[in-house]
Amino acid sequence: MAPPNDLGPAAPLAGTPADAAPPAGLDPAALQPNIGAMVHDVARLIRRRFERRARQTGLALTRHQARTLLYIARAEGLSQAAAALQLDVEPIALVRLLDRLHEEGLVDRRAHPTDRRVRTLWLTPLGWGVVERVLRINAEVREEACAGLGQEARKALMAALAHIKCNLTLVDEETVAAE
Repeated sequence: MAPPNDLGPAAPLAGTPADAAPPAGLDPAALQPNIGAMVHDVARLIRRRFERRARQTGLALTRHQARTLLYIARAEGLSQAAAALQLDVEPIALVRLLDRLHEEGLVDRRAHPTDRRVRTLWLTPLGWGVVERVLRINAEVREEACAGLGQEARKALMAALAHIKCNLTLVDEETVAAE
């Protein structure tokens, strides 16, 4: 049976005896990084690179703030509740983050046209300028991360990740519906 991923065996940790072996019955390949671990590691490295690049360019923005601005830019007028759901953050945490973005003059909260209990989110002209800077940094980081990958490989990678996301979203929705 093939390992659960396409990686070769990992090198032993420093100080680990070379003849150390997993307990009987445990497939050593199962201990190797899988797709979840690899995606997590890549995402962490991309976030670090973004934060470093943002600091270097004088962009005083956290990755959470940048991510929130991009979500708003993609769907201006979305409600705070919808943004919290999409960003997978607690509504109160999003409110604090939005307070900060509003204080910086980047985000405007407006009353919903038909439901006064709902606040909608909009970027200010200054917010759009910051989004442009975030997109430039993202493009630079993406180029570094994908160096050596051709356009077809990049398209295949994005298609595979979109497929995985769709699979997991469907399973998650089915699980929530069954509860």
